[in-house]
Amino acid sequence: MTGAPTSRPPLDSSALAEAFDKLPDLSLELLPEAASTNQVAAERARAGAPEGLVVVADHQTAGRGRLDRTWETPPGTAVTFSLMLRPSVAPAAWPWLPLLTGHTVAKALRALGYDARVKWPNDVLVDDRKVAGILVERVETPDGPAAIVGAGINVDLGEDELPVATATSLGIAAHDGTAVPDRETVLLDVVAAVREGYDAWQAGGEAAASRLAASYSANCATIGQEVRVDLPGGESMTGTATAVDPDGRLVVDTVGGTERVGAGDVVHVRPAGK
Repeated sequence: MTGAPTSRPPLDSSALAEAFDKLPDLSLELLPEAASTNQVAAERARAGAPEGLVVVADHQTAGRGRLDRTWETPPGTAVTFSLMLRPSVAPAAWPWLPLLTGHTVAKALRALGYDARVKWPNDVLVDDRKVAGILVERVETPDGPAAIVGAGINVDLGEDELPVATATSLGIAAHDGTAVPDRETVLLDVVAAVREGYDAWQAGGEAAASRLAASYSANCATIGQEVRVDLPGGESMTGTATAVDPDGRLVVDTVGGTERVGAGDVVHVRPAGK
């Protein structure tokens, strides 16, 4: 796929409402347009919304990523949603939530036939190009802290519509005549996968955390790469990404020794030389 299709219908609200009625512990708020689904979900959380609310924008006009990066896609081309959760895990485990989200989004896309992997900490790649971005934010509410899990997945963009050359879409990545899933299917499959992974992580204790770490590492495209880690202030370091530690930090072997960096400590992690 290299160009835009002639027709991009809105999300099927009736089909989605019927599907969400059958999904346990999830509820849907579908908006024709929103600046940021994370912002709307945060407002709902502060107003007392229960865990499991999914805010979906048919068209998101001012999406946000890490470090307040912004992005927008043409109407009808992407899946943008925010899932509101109220984690009961220990605060020390919260840094794993963005990694879990990226991992489960990639898992859902693999089930749809794509060779999806996660770039540490939570970008989702297909053919080494970014197909989905994740932003997880902690929000303080009268009922305790909530996590707003936001995701944007490029479904039907053509090459000439991509924001950057390193991005892709499910339409572009479809090979050998594979049918591109519609946005409703992508939304339902991804949300269900994230909720299932989150519930298992919450309920499983240390054993579940260990399984998540192992599964994440096995599907992380960053591990084994020579990388350049750009740090705040303009500094950087290079080395081999060898692992993700129990706290979700990337382990990098450099000429000066082993370094561990958290998602909040870095500006970019890229293959060395790029």
